[in-house]
Amino acid sequence: MPALFRLKRRPEFLRVAGSGLKAAAPGLVLQALPREGGVGIRVGYTASRRVGGAVERNRAKRRLRAAAADVIEAHGAGDCDYVLIARRATLTRPYPALTRDLAGALKRLDLYDCAENKEAAKAARMKS
Repeated sequence: MPALFRLKRRPEFLRVAGSGLKAAAPGLVLQALPREGGVGIRVGYTASRRVGGAVERNRAKRRLRAAAADVIEAHGAGDCDYVLIARRATLTRPYPALTRDLAGALKRLDLYDCAENKEAAKAARMKS
């Protein structure tokens, strides 16, 4: 699987936030913006001061990065920008529940793509 690319600049985050695709879960909030063409899946992570101090915010973002690597890389729709917003519960939520939250949010936004479809598309691209 290709690595996830990062959203790093504020205008990129604002463009995704303005798209209107948003799903909230107990452990996180997912915002998404499908794109035409591009580099693939790009993900941004954010945690406000409501989550806690700097140490807690960094820990929440690390947990979101790990969940994105497990779920979005395997099941996220290609050529899409995602922003994962940490909640206070991101810190204490068990990791399997956090990944289920992310998968459920992808499904609610109709951006959940099963791995078999991705492998078939990859094989078709390699043949041509």
